[in-house]
Amino acid sequence: MLATAARWAAKKGKPKMAPIELPAPPEQAQSITRTIFDVVREHGPLTISDVWDHVKDVGLRGLTSKRQMKIMMRWMREKQKLRLICDHDGPHKQFLYTTWFTNPKNAPQRPKRDHHRQQQQQQQFRGEPRKP
Repeated sequence: MLATAARWAAKKGKPKMAPIELPAPPEQAQSITRTIFDVVREHGPLTISDVWDHVKDVGLRGLTSKRQMKIMMRWMREKQKLRLICDHDGPHKQFLYTTWFTNPKNAPQRPKRDHHRQQQQQQQFRGEPRKP
């Protein structure tokens, strides 16, 4: 009992995070966030890489890098415009961005990645012996 109380008293609280400041002017940030939101809404739950590919296809001028897009998406999560969900595929996890209005159960199913099969193909390509 005493040890539990000592551990509880020794715990530190979470550090307070400062609000995210967007690296773009407000007008440009608004157009970028609108485009990202539209892409995520249209194409369902997406990974960061998938969002980046779709945004590049749209040809948005104000977005210069994937890093800037990730900052914008983090800001959108903070403002509750997007949410992050975790898709478990066995021991593998996939983090997907979706809008708050999309029910993940009704979302189109993404093809599952067969990680084990990909590893075997890479081993065969390298000429390594197969593991039983």
